[in-house]
Amino acid sequence: MSATVVARDGSATESLRGVALRTAQAYSNPYLAGFGLGLVLLGAFVVMGRGLGASGAFASVAAAVSTGVAPEAARSNDYFARYLSASGAPRIDWLLIELVGVTIGGFVSAFLAGRLSRSIERGPRITDGSRLRFAFAGGAIMGVGAVFARGCTSGQALTGGALLSVGSWLFMGAAFAAAYAAAPFLRKAWT
Repeated sequence: MSATVVARDGSATESLRGVALRTAQAYSNPYLAGFGLGLVLLGAFVVMGRGLGASGAFASVAAAVSTGVAPEAARSNDYFARYLSASGAPRIDWLLIELVGVTIGGFVSAFLAGRLSRSIERGPRITDGSRLRFAFAGGAIMGVGAVFARGCTSGQALTGGALLSVGSWLFMGAAFAAAYAAAPFLRKAWT
């Protein structure tokens, strides 16, 4: 198997193991991709009886690790207990399998589109290390926010929004408002 290295501007720059260059394909039409995502959400409801989300997968893993380290504490913890079976053992949750599929699908999609590369996306005024620290901090803040909001953006916007949950619609409005408010301050790092 080989992969094409893609430059920041999207053009193929070189190939690994002497394989011919592949030009990166254009990104998908967002309306078509959104329609497809809606069909996936509908399929998840029909097949699994629940919607999409990601933060629950991380909570399932944390519950399993906690059970391995301190089983009694994990079973008595209200947050972790919901991710354990009736016997107190960790269970394989639907969201964990979903997240594994999303990861594999992302790699396959990037490979087929000629966009599989090892790079750190960043602006010219920021170092790779700073970009990674900001990404880690942002991910941690989003993870804590997902716990407080009782679901990640995927679960809140897609699943909660599809169910016409008022809380999910308020969450998404607040998320967009916060993003627009923070954009002027973060733009300097990308331009």
